Amino acid sequence: MDSWIWIAGIVLVIIVVVLIFTYYNRITVLSNRIDNAWSQIDVQLKKRADLVPNLVETVKGYMKHEQKAIETVTQARERMLGASDVKERMDAGNALAGALKTIFALAENYPALRASENFKLLQEQLDGIESKIAYARQFYNDSVLAYNNVITTLPGRWFAGTMGRTEQRPYLEIPEAERAPVKVTF
Repeated sequence: MDSWIWIAGIVLVIIVVVLIFTYYNRITVLSNRIDNAWSQIDVQLKKRADLVPNLVETVKGYMKHEQKAIETVTQARERMLGASDVKERMDAGNALAGALKTIFALAENYPALRASENFKLLQEQLDGIESKIAYARQFYNDSVLAYNNVITTLPGRWFAGTMGRTEQRPYLEIPEAERAPVKVTF
């Protein structure tokens, strides 16, 4: 009879140890995945910022009367490069994206600029980067969802508490200005 108690005790200890390692590793992996996803976004934001000086130089020659739009793009780029945390960097990245949209909208008024091979190439590169940023944001938010689910449900909540990881990670959200419906007028 005593041997059955020992065996049951050993099995119980093994189950507890396996649970601890499983949840500890899961929480750690998910946290690392979020950090990696943010790094991927950050890389694409940097690539976009690196293309801005070339775009500004290309546009300057054609859009002499659009100095304010060019300055807005330049300031947004500087703000993004100087951002210190995730939220600030994301907000600055969104401001830069908005400023670039303005430049491309204004370019419609300059047929010679639109015909420029350099401008077309920069526009294609920026479009590709925007697609990568959108995908990376989705991956980031999916990773945050998985992490937040693990640390807020049982038994993950217990393990997260012992690891000091009880704070949920924030989602990346689109700015309020971009949520407004698009007005179409004819």
